[in-house]
Amino acid sequence: MGQRILWGRLLRRGLALFLATLAVWVLPLCTGAGAAGALRGLGEDPGFVAAALEAELGLDPGLGPLAGLDGWGRLAVGQSPLLLANSGGEGEADGEEEPELPAGQPARDLDDITPLPATTAAPSDIVARTLVPTSPEGYDVAGGLYLYNRTGLEADLAAAAAAPVELTLEEEGPQILILHTHATEAYTPDGTDVYLPSDNNTRTLDTSYNMVRVGAEMERVFTEMGLEVVHDETLYDYPQYNGAYDRSAAAVAAWLEEYPTIRVVLDVHRDALIGEDGTVYKAVTTVDGASTAQVMLVLGSSEGGEHPNWRSNLTLACKIQNGMNTLYPTLARPMTLRSSRYNQQLCSGSLLVEVGTHGNTLQEALAAARLFARAAGQVLLGLEA
Repeated sequence: MGQRILWGRLLRRGLALFLATLAVWVLPLCTGAGAAGALRGLGEDPGFVAAALEAELGLDPGLGPLAGLDGWGRLAVGQSPLLLANSGGEGEADGEEEPELPAGQPARDLDDITPLPATTAAPSDIVARTLVPTSPEGYDVAGGLYLYNRTGLEADLAAAAAAPVELTLEEEGPQILILHTHATEAYTPDGTDVYLPSDNNTRTLDTSYNMVRVGAEMERVFTEMGLEVVHDETLYDYPQYNGAYDRSAAAVAAWLEEYPTIRVVLDVHRDALIGEDGTVYKAVTTVDGASTAQVMLVLGSSEGGEHPNWRSNLTLACKIQNGMNTLYPTLARPMTLRSSRYNQQLCSGSLLVEVGTHGNTLQEALAAARLFARAAGQVLLGLEA
């Protein structure tokens, strides 16, 4: 058994090295300034820029300077919709492929996973960063709104912010759909928030600790505010990671058909950042004395395929971003517009919501989920018929 695992790892590493090398050669031909450009004006340090670039390239964390790392140093960075390069093709692969998970192979090998102890402490070397712009360079700016536009499209942020939201919520029936294309994404174990990992990349099948738990916190707040929510708890990235967006797209279409009153679709994820020296970063702020993960809204566009709703989605994002900025300054990271669609063409009220990074703790993410839902809920309540 040990020999099979060893050979399997060697094969995966070899394929990862090939794909990572290919990515390094191909990426400059098909992408723009990349993640480093996204960090202009954020008070970055070289390690943090390297973290974003590592994620941008989708490199295997076991390669290069990370080869000798173990434990938390091997946390994966390849699952971030923001930092991965666009696929630009049809279907909704949208950059979700991982170098270590070639198509056709199982997404998880649970035979080699070591459970964590019942209680633990988050590593002390995780570096906290509050990602707020200090300069307009590299962004579209309108009032207090910042948009990192990764497309060749003209977004006109000021017009989007000033436009009315083109949707109305019905008073009867579900109004919001929450789902998780990458549901198994999880956070850094801390205290009693300890889970059985489903691989070595901060993911778990335990819905008490992965993105399903974060979505449940949003659902609770929305419901307390009088909004009706459908929460899809399906693990669309298990047992296969590749193709998750195709599977979640089919689910969104089915939910919209079953409940035509749904007007808002929130695909809730978490981000991931790790430096070339193995440093793990977390996006965090403090709200009312509590350590809180930062939230980022990611928008798709028509550059990656037919998407008539993208400007309407941007307007909704602007209203919610303004709500977060007003109620909880520093909660929100700058919005990001990407070429990929992330299934947002299916509904004119669609947003991808990144809650923290893999370096955050679950409690920081839950605090962010509550605050995001309160700010978004106020905006959505104003849209009821």
